[in-house]
Amino acid sequence: MAASILCRRTAVLFDVTILNSKIKFLPAAVQQIAHYNPRPLWLNIKNPYIPDKSNEKTPDWQKTDRYDRKLFGRYGQASGVDPAQLWPSHAQLEEMIAEEREWHPPLQVMLENIAAKEKERTAKRTEREKIIAANMAKMPKMIADWKKQKQETKQKQKEEKVRRERLLAEATERFGHSVDPRSVKFKEMVAEIEKEEKKKRKIMKRKKRDEDAGLSPAAAESSQ
Repeated sequence: MAASILCRRTAVLFDVTILNSKIKFLPAAVQQIAHYNPRPLWLNIKNPYIPDKSNEKTPDWQKTDRYDRKLFGRYGQASGVDPAQLWPSHAQLEEMIAEEREWHPPLQVMLENIAAKEKERTAKRTEREKIIAANMAKMPKMIADWKKQKQETKQKQKEEKVRRERLLAEATERFGHSVDPRSVKFKEMVAEIEKEEKKKRKIMKRKKRDEDAGLSPAAAESSQ
């Protein structure tokens, strides 16, 4: 029996020696963790520190219910705290229940909220798809109108250029020299020409109206 005990001790010593030899080759941080021996938590159960709430030098945070709960949790009955006082009041309990309902609603309420949000998202997506489809249906007409408007603008610019060149040529012919289009002479001439053209258009419009009415030129002149 003594021999068996000696063998077991030798084996344990041999294992410890091998373990120590292996630890030497490990990094310093790992060796420090391996040799770490924490100190036991010192807790004075026999003479715990119980703050005197009637003393003015006692900090206010040591007079709160939260600190009383901490004392009772650490020292138990030795803290001198009545556990019945640690329970929340009716008002506090109602506040806690309301907060619990707000931040941690029941599963059924959460599912209903998720379903409502999903329904709202689906409705918004459907409405957006309808608007996109309606706009896409209008797209060909919008493109055609844009092309027409662009063509009309281009035609107006071309006509305005031709008209400007014609007026400049007429002004050169009338005054015998080229005229600055920003000059007063040119503007007065343009106003005069526009007045004559307006008068001609008025006569042509009346003549066409008389022709549509079936009146002869002589009758039209007598009616004037």
